[in-house]
Amino acid sequence: MAASSITCCASWQLKMARQARTKLISVIAASLCLTACAAEGAVQEIVKDEINESAGSEALAPEVQNLTVDQLKAKIADGNIRLIDVRRDDEVAQGMIPGAEHIALDDFDPAALDLSDGREVVLYCRSGRRSGIAGEKLAAHIREPVQHLAGGITAWREANSTE
Repeated sequence: MAASSITCCASWQLKMARQARTKLISVIAASLCLTACAAEGAVQEIVKDEINESAGSEALAPEVQNLTVDQLKAKIADGNIRLIDVRRDDEVAQGMIPGAEHIALDDFDPAALDLSDGREVVLYCRSGRRSGIAGEKLAAHIREPVQHLAGGITAWREANSTE
């Protein structure tokens, strides 16, 4: 009887050891899975941050807003804007919107602009592409939306040639 109870006890211990090992393996597997999931989540957050930064910080930086010719005319009439032409010298030689100042995009440094007079800056170029780029730089610097003339001086000339 003693021999059978030892065998029974040993069998029971073996069964318990197998169950403990199975539980331990399950815990380890769950831990590895959670670690992998957490790492994947961290990687996803890093990737999202990188995408936002590589997109010109569009998701984080203030936007560049389009103005129509009529909206720009109204702002000029109000008299409280600083109109900046970001075209090249040779383009500016062909004419500018009255009252504008010239800072070519290649020389455009938002940190160097004196914005202390409180006037709203409005940018323009030939078609709107370069003024959009300058607007993104300025918006990121001042952390506020910036406006530019959609369609640039081309839209301005077209609108004024029909009047």
